[in-house]
Amino acid sequence: MKKIVLVAILCITSTSIFAQNKAKSLLDEVYNQVKSYKNIAIEFKYSLDNKEENIHQETQGDVTISGDKYVFNYLGATKLFDGQKIYTVVPDNEEVTIENKNSEDKDAITPSKMLTFYKDGYNYSMDISQNIKGRKIQYVKLTPIDSNSEIKNILLGIDTQTKNIYNLIQTANGGSTTTTITVTSFKTDQPLPPNMFAFNMKKYKDDGYYIIQN
Repeated sequence: MKKIVLVAILCITSTSIFAQNKAKSLLDEVYNQVKSYKNIAIEFKYSLDNKEENIHQETQGDVTISGDKYVFNYLGATKLFDGQKIYTVVPDNEEVTIENKNSEDKDAITPSKMLTFYKDGYNYSMDISQNIKGRKIQYVKLTPIDSNSEIKNILLGIDTQTKNIYNLIQTANGGSTTTTITVTSFKTDQPLPPNMFAFNMKKYKDDGYYIIQN
């Protein structure tokens, strides 16, 4: 009897290790693919759902990334990182906020990390596979290592053919709030203007914007 139990435990453990190794292998392929691009231009749809509050919100955005630098357009604001400072432009308020790079939360999923954030801080395992509009999407379940994280888990949908991220489904602790980011356009190695990631301070001062430096 003890031998049967031991064999069963070994089988379960081996299956779990195999599944985790398979998930890691797929994530490594995605990571290496992302790192091979000179730049990435993404358009995405963002949705937030809260079942308890009966809330459903949708919006769209776009981001262009080259190395650590990025230009991120979302909710009527533009966030630009030139490698040194982060500039947030809010036209409705005629306001520009300037912050140092190290002012960002180290655990935050910033635009420059949005395709590689999963490399640290998560345990992972293979999840369901779905056929979405003729594309095979394999989901990897990410669970934060930090037990105090506000995130319960993240499902990362990966196109098995291109090895690009298709969507990200994040569930908050408590399970009532889910946010989903779905990639609607994914372009790589685009010709970018030389001043793409340069902030034009003079332009905004001339336009009368209020400049806040933190």
